[in-house]
Amino acid sequence: MPMARSERPVLTGLAALVGVGILVGLFLGVAALAGTQLLGINSNGASAGSTSAESLYLPKPSRTRSPSGPLITLAPDPSGTSSPSDQPTEQQTPDKAISLSSGQTQVGQMEQIDLTGVYPGGEGAILQVQRFQGGTWTDFPVTASVSNETFSTYVQTSQLGRNRFRVVDTDTGLESNEVRIQVG
Repeated sequence: MPMARSERPVLTGLAALVGVGILVGLFLGVAALAGTQLLGINSNGASAGSTSAESLYLPKPSRTRSPSGPLITLAPDPSGTSSPSDQPTEQQTPDKAISLSSGQTQVGQMEQIDLTGVYPGGEGAILQVQRFQGGTWTDFPVTASVSNETFSTYVQTSQLGRNRFRVVDTDTGLESNEVRIQVG
C-alpha cells in the first residue's frame, strides 16, 4: 500500500502556519529595529539627540514656614484713575432656564406630540409635563428625565382645541416656557 504524502494533514498544516508566523515576526522585528535606528529613537523612547536640559525636573517637596505677610503685593495704579473696591463685586450667575419646544403645532386627536428641550445645569432632573386646563396647570401623566442637559418625551391627548403644555422640575419647581398645540 503506497503511503500518502502525509498521514497527519492537520499537524502538517499547523507546523506550516507556525513556520510562516515565525518568519513574518522576524521580518517585522528587523524592520522595526531598522526604523528606530533610522529615526534616532533609543530604548527609552526619547530621541538620540536629547539632553538632560530637556528632561523634567521635579524637586523634592519640603515643609515651608507660613509667611507673616501677603504672598503677593500689588502696586497701586500709577495713573491714579482707579481705586480698588473694599467690597467684593457680585457675580451674576445665569438663571437656569428650561427651554421647551414641540415638534408639531397641529395634530389630530390622540396623535403623538413630541416635546423636546434643553435644561442647562439640570443633569438628572425629572421633569413633570403639565397641561393648562380649567385656568390652572395640572400634571399630565408623563415625565421626562434630563440627560446631557437635554430631554425629550411625547404626549397624546383627546382634548380637542388649543392645548398648552409645559414641564416643571419636580425638585426645584422651575417651570419651562409653554408650547401651544392645536388638536383636532
